[in-house]
Amino acid sequence: MPARLSVQLYSLREEAKRDGIAAVIDRLGRIGYAGVESAGFHELRPEAFAQRVAAAGMVVSSAHVALPEHDKTDRVLDQQADTGNDTLVVPFLPPDDFQDESAVRRTADRLNEFNESVRARGAYLGYHNHWWEFATRIGTRSAHDLLFSLLDQSVFAEVDTYWARVGGVDPVRVVESLGARARLLHIKDGPADKPESAMTAVGDGVMDIAGLAAASHATWHIVELDRCATDMFEAVAKSHGFMTREGYAVGKP
Repeated sequence: MPARLSVQLYSLREEAKRDGIAAVIDRLGRIGYAGVESAGFHELRPEAFAQRVAAAGMVVSSAHVALPEHDKTDRVLDQQADTGNDTLVVPFLPPDDFQDESAVRRTADRLNEFNESVRARGAYLGYHNHWWEFATRIGTRSAHDLLFSLLDQSVFAEVDTYWARVGGVDPVRVVESLGARARLLHIKDGPADKPESAMTAVGDGVMDIAGLAAASHATWHIVELDRCATDMFEAVAKSHGFMTREGYAVGKP
């Protein structure tokens, strides 16, 4: 069965600032997304955020949460529990955290420690890559590969397939190698040549979306466009149409 289709709300951060996150959620529901991946709650409290998502006919597929300091862990986990979400993803750690084997080991230790707190709440933790985890080589392997060899097996990968290609690897092979551990995929498109290039609606760039869908064991395919040369809502709607029309993901019934 194809993965369900979600959208990372970071894509629409400017629209949320302008119109409010509630209006953004409502519009995504009308487009036909099955879920949203949160990146903060903007003007809403966590409970109100979850209610708005449900009212739009969607669910919270997952959430991006910054790796918290130890004394802030409970607050982060309480907020996610208030939305009913049990799938947390650390969206970013800087390049210095992957510069050599010692740095990767320290990074793995920090993620494993957070994972213990997440698992104690009955939830799940993942890590989302950018390009530097793949571009950085440690011996014969990428920093990303080393990281996941050091993480507890319960920590899953949210593979950002576009950034993997920008990092110099074949994202289809990455997804294949991770198997079911690649529980979430970020799907974006564009020239995939350098980080600052504007992205496109999914289906309008160079990414092998068919190959990724065929290799995927993910439960959710999540559209994320960090920046786009066209109107972002138009690109998000076009991405939904392409993914569902081609059978690469399923929107809401």
